[in-house]
Amino acid sequence: MKYLKILLPGIFVWLSVSVSFYILGFVPLINGFFKSQAVIVMIFIVLYANESALFYYKNGIKLHGLLLGIIMSLTALLLDALITVPFIEIPNGRSYYSFFSSPVLWILASINSITVYCFWRKKIKSKV
Repeated sequence: MKYLKILLPGIFVWLSVSVSFYILGFVPLINGFFKSQAVIVMIFIVLYANESALFYYKNGIKLHGLLLGIIMSLTALLLDALITVPFIEIPNGRSYYSFFSSPVLWILASINSITVYCFWRKKIKSKV
């Protein structure tokens, strides 16, 4: 159960980001503009990371925020490697290399980790 609790926030972030990109693909003004979609998702990921950190820390766990953010990002990247790339990217003519060499992916992972760290520093560390 302890391991599942630490993986759930990363799964939530991965699912939320994936659904966000999927829904934005149907919005008429930005459906063909990946960079516009990415900027919107970069804003949303701050909300997703905050909610995930709130869920994780609600029981008084004191894991360092940066470590939690990195674990969340690694969980999302693992799910990308196992699900997103083989079932979405490759059928659309892209590859593992094109997906994992995209700067947007690494910016999203960094924003996630930094957001969780800031949440921890403001809400959790200040209580200790």
